[in-house]
Amino acid sequence: MKVVLDTSVLYQALYSSLGASHAILQLVRTGDIKLALSIPVFEEYCDVLLRKSSLESFSLTPFDVHHFLDFIAMIGVKTDIRYLLRPNLRDENDNIFMELAFASDAHYVITKNTRDFTYKPDLKLEAIEIITPAAFMELWRKRYA
Repeated sequence: MKVVLDTSVLYQALYSSLGASHAILQLVRTGDIKLALSIPVFEEYCDVLLRKSSLESFSLTPFDVHHFLDFIAMIGVKTDIRYLLRPNLRDENDNIFMELAFASDAHYVITKNTRDFTYKPDLKLEAIEIITPAAFMELWRKRYA
């Protein structure tokens, strides 16, 4: 199963080792789920996770976060975005995650902010489910645990 992780999920996973976001990251680490990755999404991860405010809230050094990002770059399923797909989500910056989900044939976009992904999009992608980390883990446990 392939997923796209919104930056909020990685942020929460680094912030706390408790909860669904961290559990999802462990599933990625063990290879139980595949993480789709594109250059724009990876750049978004870098931008947000390496902010001074993020580093302070994680209590991590830039070296630690770079090491984590290196891991994400290594394990992620690289996907070329050959065309722009704009479902015109509420937050323009979220369109890169939907582009990646479509191009990589991902099953889920996991985000803590489902409202921005489902608020009157111009383009409906019914094969891709927008889901919270907690709901994804509940679904995962029902199917595979």
